[in-house]
Amino acid sequence: MNAKFYLVALSLVALAACAPKNGTSDDAAQNAYTCALQPFGINIACAEFGSRFPGVCNTDYGYPTAADLSYWHEKGLQLVRMPFKWERLQYELDGELNAGDLAQMKAFIAAADSLGMMVLPDLHNYCRRYHNGDHRVIGQEGIAIAHYASFWKQMAAELKDFDNIYGYGLMNEPHDLPDSIYWFDMAQAAIDSIRTVDNVTPIFVGGNNWSSAAKWRTESDTLKYLVDPADKLVFEAHCYFDADNSGTYKYSYEEEGGTPTKGVELVTPFVSWLEENDLRGFVGEYGVPDNDPRWLVTLDNFLDFLSLHGVNGTYWASGSWWDSQAVMVIPTYKGGDELPQVAILEKYTETKIAR
Repeated sequence: MNAKFYLVALSLVALAACAPKNGTSDDAAQNAYTCALQPFGINIACAEFGSRFPGVCNTDYGYPTAADLSYWHEKGLQLVRMPFKWERLQYELDGELNAGDLAQMKAFIAAADSLGMMVLPDLHNYCRRYHNGDHRVIGQEGIAIAHYASFWKQMAAELKDFDNIYGYGLMNEPHDLPDSIYWFDMAQAAIDSIRTVDNVTPIFVGGNNWSSAAKWRTESDTLKYLVDPADKLVFEAHCYFDADNSGTYKYSYEEEGGTPTKGVELVTPFVSWLEENDLRGFVGEYGVPDNDPRWLVTLDNFLDFLSLHGVNGTYWASGSWWDSQAVMVIPTYKGGDELPQVAILEKYTETKIAR
């Protein structure tokens, strides 16, 4: 099923509930995307791999392919978050996009579309770019915010005609910026730049402090003042359940402070903030290890809570480049026993209410 028709189908399910009380049918149709039941999905990570920049594609890093999709499609997941690196799509600041990497990205997006799956391209750069031998913060060392905004304009121009682009993920996990540099300014510049070429596709805005859901109110509250002329911003938080919220799960369930409701407790500040401000939200990363079944209960409760509040998300992570021992990772389609997290994930293919 073509992904465009999948999204339309979701929209029609919720259209009656979301139609304006005093509006026209055209008003309702325009709001259908926002009001639709939203899909849950998976991160397929590999294009951001490696420590060499730009590196050699298929040696230092690679792009996901059609082979990465079929397992998750069969499980009913209809959304893929696809991390990628700025340095690999654009070798020189303000330069042309790298045709080779762009072609591989587009091939994956087309493969997902053929299965009715949506793709969320995610710029996995942490408000930095590898430049002159080191990872440097945008706004310093010759990397201007305008360079970043211009890059997103070029990317949007290349991707906007695909039917299955779920949104543009502006930046993964902004963190540790100098006092004079603000993620808000970068995000607004990128929004303005994208909207010169694409007024249709939603834009996903990660939060400060590693996009922490638990710290959203104190670290990311001002993001509600971002302006999108298309009014299609989606705010993205991340939420891991271990003691330092890093997703490394180094210690036992007890030592990490695990409880059945820990995920719900950590994500509640973000979800409450969305509801208070009438904004759309998304949890781009969450995950649990498979070494203690109690974590599965935490994950189940977490996803049920999100679903009941109309907030969807993507599990971290899957992909053929991962080591089989990586924490939280589900490379099940490579063979072997199905990991226990999958049974939880396939329970949640879309939200239970529309927002």
